[in-house]
Amino acid sequence: MFIGARPVNADDVAEFVGWRYEAPYDAYNLTRPLVEVLDYFLGPTTKCHGILTDAGLGGYCTFGEDARVPGGDYQAAAVDIGAALKPELVGRGYGTEFVAAIIECAILTFDPSMLRVSISASNLRAMKVWMSNGFNEAQRFQAREEMLGTKEFVVFERSLGE
Repeated sequence: MFIGARPVNADDVAEFVGWRYEAPYDAYNLTRPLVEVLDYFLGPTTKCHGILTDAGLGGYCTFGEDARVPGGDYQAAAVDIGAALKPELVGRGYGTEFVAAIIECAILTFDPSMLRVSISASNLRAMKVWMSNGFNEAQRFQAREEMLGTKEFVVFERSLGE
C-alpha cells in the first residue's frame, strides 16, 4: 500500500489541510488558514514528509519539535515523530504498514539511535499500532497546553541501536 516518503510540497499541504476526521479523531483536523499552515509545514524546522501510496498521498509525518507535546520529558536523545493517516484510510487496517513507512523514512533521513512518539492516551488504536511496530511505553503525562487541556499522553520509544 505505502510505497515511500518524500518531503512535502505546497500541493501536499493544501491536500491534507482539507482532510476531516470524524469524532473522536476530529481534534486532528487542521483549522488554521492555508497560508499559515503552508508556512509551518514547509518550514525547515517541521521536517514534514508525505507518506505515499500508488494513488498519491496516504498520510504525512513530522519529525522533531513539532511532534512533542508540552508537559512530556523529551530530554533523552531521540527523533520525535508526529503522524496523520488520510481519513479514508483510518480504521481499515493500514496503520501498521503506515507506521513502518514512517520508521523507514526516519531511519533513511536521520539515522537515529532512538525513535519516540507521543500519543493521546484515549487513542487506543494508535497506541496498538505503534506497539506492533516495536515501540514500548516510556512515560505518561498530562499535557500542559491550552488547546489540549489536561489530556493524558503516553510516550512510546523504540531503540534502533545495538
